Amino acid sequence: MGLNISFLAAAVVAGTPLLFATLGAIVSEKAGHLNLGVEGMMLMGAVIGFQVGLLTQNPFLALFAAMIAGAAGALIYALLTITLRANQVVSGLTLTIFGTGFSSFMGQRLVGQIAPDKIKAFFKPVAIPGLSDIPFLGQIFFRHDMFVYLGYIVAILLGIYLYRTSFGLNLRAVGENPGAADAASINITKYKYVHVLLGGALCGLGGAYLSLVYVPAWQDYVTAGRGWIAVALVIFAAWNPYKALMGSYLFGGLDIIGFRIQGTGLQVSQYLIDMLPYLVTIIVLVFVSMKNSRESQGPKALGTPYYREER
Repeated sequence: MGLNISFLAAAVVAGTPLLFATLGAIVSEKAGHLNLGVEGMMLMGAVIGFQVGLLTQNPFLALFAAMIAGAAGALIYALLTITLRANQVVSGLTLTIFGTGFSSFMGQRLVGQIAPDKIKAFFKPVAIPGLSDIPFLGQIFFRHDMFVYLGYIVAILLGIYLYRTSFGLNLRAVGENPGAADAASINITKYKYVHVLLGGALCGLGGAYLSLVYVPAWQDYVTAGRGWIAVALVIFAAWNPYKALMGSYLFGGLDIIGFRIQGTGLQVSQYLIDMLPYLVTIIVLVFVSMKNSRESQGPKALGTPYYREER
């Protein structure tokens, strides 16, 4: 039982960067924009957050800088796809390539450097009084660092925003039928820009968690493909922030299961272990695509540019 609890708690930690990236992609796609640049925005947030953390030794400034970096990447995508109406798939892939090169260029002098002690101390695990004493669940969910708890809060707040506020209703309308939303006097361009940039900021936070807390040191390509898993997780979670919580932690467990298998002494190929999260991603996408329920479908206008003149 102790080993199981330890593994599940580690899965929550490993799934936290996936959670932020998935939530960021959900926000963007709810606005009708398929942004495949999640990996690039995570890398931009990771390198800028780490660099600012080294310079200032201030965790708040580091996180804010990571959010700005992720949002800056999203702004490039937004200008191309919202204002210039460029192809969303191509623009997202371009953003990933740009973010990868940007992080390599900015981080070439940071390789091997470790996050400052002040930042590591700030993100030390803290048990939440009362909640951490709950049998089984308390040890899994409520004995982590502040970043993990921030993930819980952001997922819950985003769910409330989407399903319990008029702004969330407007956002869903923009993603489903921008023409009808425009006729209802909803500012389509404003909603798209705000939420695409918000999605980028969340992806930047996911990258910052990897470089400042999870590793915590700078290494080239620190995301290791997690941005692509987040893109698939959006479909797995059916564009629902609450489902994204459990989905992220599931894939976080798949990401670290190799270490547990090695600890048991079983002889399993490391290549097979490394491909496991991606294999499960493919299987999940196949099963989700076979479901015909409306809940499992994305926004109807996802990936389609909006021309007001054609309304």
